[in-house]
Amino acid sequence: MLQLISELASRSPWIYRINAGSCNGCDVEMATTALIPRYDVERLGCKYCGSPRHADVVLISGPLTLRVRDKVLRVYNEIPHPKVTVAVGVCPVSGGCFRDGYSVGADIDHYIPLDVIVPGCPPRPQAIMEGVLKAVGIWRTRLEEGVCSHS
Repeated sequence: MLQLISELASRSPWIYRINAGSCNGCDVEMATTALIPRYDVERLGCKYCGSPRHADVVLISGPLTLRVRDKVLRVYNEIPHPKVTVAVGVCPVSGGCFRDGYSVGADIDHYIPLDVIVPGCPPRPQAIMEGVLKAVGIWRTRLEEGVCSHS
């Protein structure tokens, strides 16, 4: 047990959130997973960070709007490898209710590979927690495969 705790503490995944033009419904639910003890992601060994350069897991919400596309891609490229991308809600995957809007371009997966999809509009905090747990599993597998995290 002590060995497991020391392994988790030595390299816990950090989470970074990107809003790609959402209505903020998903962002409110992601904040719930960060602030309310019942859904606290820190129980999974994760911690939200304020810089993409420290992140291991990125949560993306909203359709990729034309106005923020270049900024989102620039921030995404600042995240070191191995990184795991979680689409939160239906908007990153299909555009959701904004799909045919004048300000929405192609789906996010045309620009950024999605590893985990958390469906819902907005998804419930339990679903976001499950998505983060899957992402952590993928991230740990990539670490074990020898992909350098900070190269």
